[in-house]
Amino acid sequence: MNNDSPVDMLHSRIFTFNPLGTNCVVLWEDGQKACTVVDPGMSSADGAQDLFDFFEKQGLTPDAILLTHGHFDHFWGVEKLLARYQVPVYLHPEDKEVMDNVTGTPGVTESFSFLHHDFPTVDVADGEVLTTAGTAWKVIHTPGHTPGGVCYYSAENNLLLSGDTLFAGSIGRTDLYGGDYDKLMASIQGKLLTLPGETDVIPGHGHPTSIAQEGMHNPFLQPFNEPGGDFPEEGISIEGI
Repeated sequence: MNNDSPVDMLHSRIFTFNPLGTNCVVLWEDGQKACTVVDPGMSSADGAQDLFDFFEKQGLTPDAILLTHGHFDHFWGVEKLLARYQVPVYLHPEDKEVMDNVTGTPGVTESFSFLHHDFPTVDVADGEVLTTAGTAWKVIHTPGHTPGGVCYYSAENNLLLSGDTLFAGSIGRTDLYGGDYDKLMASIQGKLLTLPGETDVIPGHGHPTSIAQEGMHNPFLQPFNEPGGDFPEEGISIEGI
């Protein structure tokens, strides 16, 4: 899905890259030439060129790369970007080990054993505020899908970049290296559902949604809306890697 939508003064363009359908998000403010790139997962030269052509057409230059977590489909294209733009790459330190275990996920990543990464990252911490391309992003540490998974939240723009923590109608899988179902549910309930309902959500896979939509209709989260509700049973289809 390619999407170009204004969020107040902030514009977003979503590119869907690689065989796993990872959302790469480009964000920029009105009148600004700097942009932020989130989860550049382009696996092909053609995908990278599509991104570069978009930058040129819009007159944009990346000033930061934000990684929501360390799964390969979200950092697949980082080195392609760094070959053209020398910008910092932000990642929670607990996911550095996840990045080093690309080939350690049974039944999922053996076919991607050729993947590697050779770029430095800048640590982010829960509650930290990063300012990239003129927009302030609060880092929300949401372990569960991975130990160092984070979401980036702009209160000014009512926008959450949820990575693979929360999807439209689903949640991140927890059967991969470092996954923890209880921690994921606690992250969503305690840190995401407490955000304003009108908060728009751009997830790491699939189409955008909102906090209100997921709080009311996400099948994984329905028990939270009922008296005495408990965590839902695992087994509902989960997107992403």
